[in-house]
Amino acid sequence: MDTGSLTLLVQIIDAGNLSAAARRLNMSRANVSYHLNQLEHSIGQQLLRRTTRRIEATELGLKLYAHGVAIRDELQAARESVTALGQELQGRVRLSAPSGYGQTVMTPWLIEFKRRYPGIVLEVIFENSITDLLRDGVDVAIRILSDPPPSLVSRPLGKVRYVACATRDFVGEHGAPADLEGLRPLPLITTVNVSRPLRLVGYLGDARHEILIEPTLISENFILLHAALRAGLGVAILPDYLIEEDLARGDVVTFLDDWHLATFGSDLHLLYMPNRHHTRAMATFIDYLVDCARRPKEAPSPPAGPAMTAPPAGDRQR
Repeated sequence: MDTGSLTLLVQIIDAGNLSAAARRLNMSRANVSYHLNQLEHSIGQQLLRRTTRRIEATELGLKLYAHGVAIRDELQAARESVTALGQELQGRVRLSAPSGYGQTVMTPWLIEFKRRYPGIVLEVIFENSITDLLRDGVDVAIRILSDPPPSLVSRPLGKVRYVACATRDFVGEHGAPADLEGLRPLPLITTVNVSRPLRLVGYLGDARHEILIEPTLISENFILLHAALRAGLGVAILPDYLIEEDLARGDVVTFLDDWHLATFGSDLHLLYMPNRHHTRAMATFIDYLVDCARRPKEAPSPPAGPAMTAPPAGDRQR
């Protein structure tokens, strides 16, 4: 058995099937199957169980896979050490981030990172689904979740609070709801939720409240939702980071501020595969993102000119 055979085994198990492994290795599927058969024949035991869609490693296959991953990572680290001598940090990192948080909060972080490390290639995908990191080749994912997937390593980055908000003009015309029930007759703008109609859960102190509502605008794209809020199309339930500048200008007001809206999750997580080798570029990028997320927030600038008229009763600006 040589390192090439172990590398082949690792690629097949990581890919999940022979066809995907063949594409990664730039080989034909028949060639991958032949080398796998040769490896199993030389050992005298089955390493993988084939199904119609996927392969599963046997107990011995998993042990050899662990050795193969360790060897692959050591070789990669050795190559990086040689390459890094006298050179700037180089490499490639693929990031998946939520559209709203990524474009609103993370964009300046990513620009600053590129200034610091011009030799690192960043590939950034804005999406909100729970990505299959292995299948999609994602190195690092940022997600807002109540519970991170147990199959991934999670580093907590802090809290995100969802708030109910609307333009000052909308509240002046329709009033401000004092509780969850008050949201029911109003046009609601919010993100995708698995339940239909939307099961909106809120806590006032220790008391749990729940209502079923039908939003009038639903999207995974938080930039669209934010634009709809600013256009006065209804009450929006959005992460607080999206409306900080609107609040500072006085264009938008929040209500139900004493409530905790728990439907969409509140914990921000950095996720990555547990068995994926951290290149110097990836490790540097992860540490950088953690540092950025934990920096104290700068308070938004107050609106210029005379003070704005106070919001209607029951509203409090945040």
